[in-house]
Amino acid sequence: MSIQSWFQSAWQATTEELQRAWRHLTPLRLPQAWQARALLGLLVLIVLIPGISYYLARPLPPPPAAKPLPANFRADDTNLLARLVAAEAQDEPYPGQVAVVAVVLNRLRDPDFPKTIAGIIFEPWAFESVANGRYWQVQVLSRDYAATHEALNDWDPSNGALYFFNPAKATSPWIWTRPQITQIGNHIFTR
Repeated sequence: MSIQSWFQSAWQATTEELQRAWRHLTPLRLPQAWQARALLGLLVLIVLIPGISYYLARPLPPPPAAKPLPANFRADDTNLLARLVAAEAQDEPYPGQVAVVAVVLNRLRDPDFPKTIAGIIFEPWAFESVANGRYWQVQVLSRDYAATHEALNDWDPSNGALYFFNPAKATSPWIWTRPQITQIGNHIFTR
């Protein structure tokens, strides 16, 4: 039995019960305020039940279409991005992990950065985990791939950031000069 048919049968049974009760109704001897509250409650039910059944029976919109990947996107770029998530944002909340990939994708669209995912990730001193070798030592988990796919499907929690850093670990005074956009977990995202 579908939800819509269940609500229709429930609505019909409720309507019949209300009509039966109305025929055998005797006046209530409640204080004036209680009568008003009972009428208000009945009115709310009369309005809410059809509204809820309409809401549940409405057609759902189709999911948004994913933006096509850049023309220079290669199949192993997903692996490179997931490894970067594992190395740079392992202990960060999920939106922060997605934002790390979004930063790389934002750089890919910016003319001041290399034009490939590998070029951006392996640009000298671009990411600390690549510079110190951690990038190759981390274990890549399924959530790292999930965060990568979310960013590739156009979710950008960084709001267009080109850089990110952890203020507790940042040693470059230059990064503090960048306009800050948002903070997710321990990372500050900047332009």
